[in-house]
Amino acid sequence: MTDFVLIVFTLVYIGMVLGGLPFLQLDRGGVALLGAIALIGAEAVSVEEAARAIDLPTILLLFAFMVISAQMRLGGFYDAVARQLAALRMGPAALLGALIAVSAALSAVFSNDVVCLAMAPVLVEACRRRGLDALPYLLALACSANIGSAATLIGNPQNMLIGARLNLPFGGYVLQVLPPVLLSLAATWVLIALLLRKRLHQEPVEVATATVAAPAPDEDLPFSRWQAAKGLTVSLGVLLCFLFAPWPREVVALAGAGLLLLSRRLHSRDMLGLVDWQLLVLFMGLFVVNHALQATGLPEALVRHLAAAGWRLDHPASLFGATFVLSNLVSNVPAVMLLLPLSGPDAGPLLALVSTLAGNLFIVGSIANIIVVDAAARHGVTIDWRTHARIGVPVTMASLAISAGWLALRA
Repeated sequence: MTDFVLIVFTLVYIGMVLGGLPFLQLDRGGVALLGAIALIGAEAVSVEEAARAIDLPTILLLFAFMVISAQMRLGGFYDAVARQLAALRMGPAALLGALIAVSAALSAVFSNDVVCLAMAPVLVEACRRRGLDALPYLLALACSANIGSAATLIGNPQNMLIGARLNLPFGGYVLQVLPPVLLSLAATWVLIALLLRKRLHQEPVEVATATVAAPAPDEDLPFSRWQAAKGLTVSLGVLLCFLFAPWPREVVALAGAGLLLLSRRLHSRDMLGLVDWQLLVLFMGLFVVNHALQATGLPEALVRHLAAAGWRLDHPASLFGATFVLSNLVSNVPAVMLLLPLSGPDAGPLLALVSTLAGNLFIVGSIANIIVVDAAARHGVTIDWRTHARIGVPVTMASLAISAGWLALRA
C-alpha cells in the first residue's frame, strides 16, 4: 500500500506543478480531489481518517473570509477604491506608490486574490481614461497584493493554514513581519519606478477595439455606501476580536460571515457564488493526500536522510531555501502543506513570508498574478512572462533578501 500512496502523491504533485494532468480536463483542485478519492477508494485512508486529516478550522476560516470579501465586492467597494485612486491629482510615480500602499493594505485583510480580481479591470479602464499606460500599475497591483498579504494571518490561504496549525498569535505575527513587509513594499515602488520609468510617463498603446473582450457584468459594480460600511464594520470587529479576544478565530470569522449573509439586498446565492469552492476542494484534497504520505513514515525518513547530509529543515537557512524552491515548483499552498509537518514549531513567520513573497517571481507563482494577467488581456494589455519577470524577479529577490536579513536579526 505504501507504493500506491507514493504513486498517488507523486501524480497529485505533478498536477500541482503543471496546473493539471496531461490529456485530462483537470485543474489543481480536481487533481487533489481525485487523489483523495483514489486513496479512500483503495482503502489506503478510511473515510473517518480522511475527515480527521482535514484541518477544519483552516477551511472554515478560509470560507468565512471569502464570504466577507464577497460582501465588499458586491457592494462595489473595490471598484470605488480603484476609481478614487486613479482620480488622485498626483504624478505617475506618486500614484504608483499610492496604489501599492492601498492594494497591500486591502490584501492584508481581504485576501490578495480577491483584491486583484476586483481591482485589475477597473484599474485598466481608469488608467486608459487618464491617459496612462496601465502596465506598470497592473504589475504593481500584483506584486504589492502578494507582499501585503504576508502581513497578516488572513491575507492569503497559506497564512491561514500556518496560523491555524501553529496557533500563532494574530497581533504577535503582525508585529514580527510588518517591518520586512513595509520595506519590501518600498523596494517594489522603487524598482518599478526605475525599471519602468519610461512607461510610467508615456501614453498607453492603442488597442484595436475588436481585440478587447467586453468586460464581464460583475466588473463594474455600483458602489453602495451601506453595503461597504457594513462589510468594513464587520471586518473591523473580526480583526479586533482576533487581537484582543480569546475566542477561536474560525468561530469569530464565521459569525462575521453569518451577519453579512443576513441581508435584505444582497442575495445569499450571489455571495456564496463568489466563494472559491475550487480552492476549498484543493485544500481538503491535499490534506488527505499529505496525511496518507505522512502515515507511511516516508517524510520522516527523508528528513533524517537530509539531516545526515547536512540539510536540516529545522534550520532557518535550509527551510528558507526549501520553501522558496517548492513554492515556485508546486505553488505556495501545496509547498506549505508539505513543509509544515517537517519544520520546527517556530517556523511560522519564515514559512509565511517566504512562501508568499516567492509568488512574485513568475506569473504562475501566484494566483493573484494570473488574475491580473488575465484581466489585463481581456482589456487589451499584454503581460507576457518576460514582461512580468522583468519586475517579478528583482522584486522577489529584494523582498526575500530583506526578509532574510530581518529574520537573521531576530534569530
